[in-house]
Amino acid sequence: MTLATLIGEPWADYGLVDSGHGRKLERYGRFRFVRPEPQAMWAPASDDWRADAEFVPGSDEDGGGQWRYVGQVPRDGWPLKWNEVSFTAQNTPFRHLGFFPDMAPVWDWMRGQVAGVEAAECMNLFGYTGVGTLALASKGVRMVHVDASKKSVEAARGNAALSGMADAPVRWIVDDAAKFVAREVRRGRRYDGILLDPPKYGRGPEGEVWRLEEDLPGLIADCRRLLDERSRFLFLTVYAVRMSALAIGELLRQAFADLPGTVEMGELGVREEARGLVLPTAIWARWSR
Repeated sequence: MTLATLIGEPWADYGLVDSGHGRKLERYGRFRFVRPEPQAMWAPASDDWRADAEFVPGSDEDGGGQWRYVGQVPRDGWPLKWNEVSFTAQNTPFRHLGFFPDMAPVWDWMRGQVAGVEAAECMNLFGYTGVGTLALASKGVRMVHVDASKKSVEAARGNAALSGMADAPVRWIVDDAAKFVAREVRRGRRYDGILLDPPKYGRGPEGEVWRLEEDLPGLIADCRRLLDERSRFLFLTVYAVRMSALAIGELLRQAFADLPGTVEMGELGVREEARGLVLPTAIWARWSR
């Protein structure tokens, strides 16, 4: 099997400025931030890492940590834009800033897959703050956005309003992703495309426990039942686990063996502005027709 790399390039409101010695320096609009990055094992390009805040991780392996601010960063967030989509960036307790910029090439790819499909309908599972949902909705695609966090879905709706898409055809669902997909299967629903970005571990709104290695195969099997020979894609990303792109690629290859199309897999990365090197961020696998 051949592995491919999808590379997120800098854009006006985001860039990976520099990286090295286990950290990365990024710009989010007018602000600059330093965050931990274990895969940046090389030396940085510059010693000038002036930033508005830095996330200092906790001492335990399971995470934790806090932001240490130097600049006047709005605690309730500030607006950014990717193409037609506007959204709020914000420093979160989980070291993220309200969206995942390495997903930009995925958003572009999905839009290309459903271009020209009449009345296309797609689903975004573990949809977080909805930038991927709005990337498709901005092209007229009907969307179903699912996340177990009410706060995340509220943020996604806020991003829709910020983008002028408050009335876009999006169903905003607060639910456990696996339970919702299973119900959609029982309803006989179908989709033209599915994006899923499951966490390593999580809990649903009613205390449902999600463990990636145990629960992903069943979820992929149910997602397959929502797609048919006229569907266009399924895109899966996986972060922060000891897992290979080859493993999730084989999972999709077996699940989609009865459908025409292609299964591919590889890594996501972001191109550094200082030197052009690519910082790996996640693994992915996709089926497309």
